[in-house]
Amino acid sequence: MPDPHSPLFVLTGGPGSGKSTVVYALASSGYRTREEVGRRIIQEQMRVSGPAVPWHDPDLYAEIMLSWEMRSFHELSDATGPVFLDRGVPDVLGYLRLIGRPVPDHLAEAAAALTYNRRVFVFPPWPEIYGRDTERKQDFTEAVRTHDSMVETYGGLGYELLNVPTGPVAGRVRFILDAALGDGGR
Repeated sequence: MPDPHSPLFVLTGGPGSGKSTVVYALASSGYRTREEVGRRIIQEQMRVSGPAVPWHDPDLYAEIMLSWEMRSFHELSDATGPVFLDRGVPDVLGYLRLIGRPVPDHLAEAAAALTYNRRVFVFPPWPEIYGRDTERKQDFTEAVRTHDSMVETYGGLGYELLNVPTGPVAGRVRFILDAALGDGGR
């Protein structure tokens, strides 16, 4: 069950929807944040010609993501004040479901045991800002499918999903802060 008192707020959705930009803006405003681990893992694996990339060994990639997400959770779960995370443990579960891989029992257990604030911020697909790069190889259709998988995964785990409106970064940040810090956020 999601924790209404957790300081950890997850930002999720498909790739290329503006999550990382908003996380950077929150960090620039003095809030604690954590960047997306998937992109960092891909960058590091590419640097050393490692196999843990989604297009080579998606199961290994998922295991490394899980490990990093669990570490982030434990490092930050007793923080004072809000922490904004670019994805969380349930994103790994949603990723495996998206690509049609079985979800290992230990991953389902981690998603159930390591709970974030009940309010999860969902970034909708936004074709006007979507772009591919060396780490993001998905096309926009797969980005939409990823969004849908994250909505299904977090919703199925009992989180309250708040759709972040598209628009200028400052407005998106204001929406998140109002919902996270307002009377119902914690």
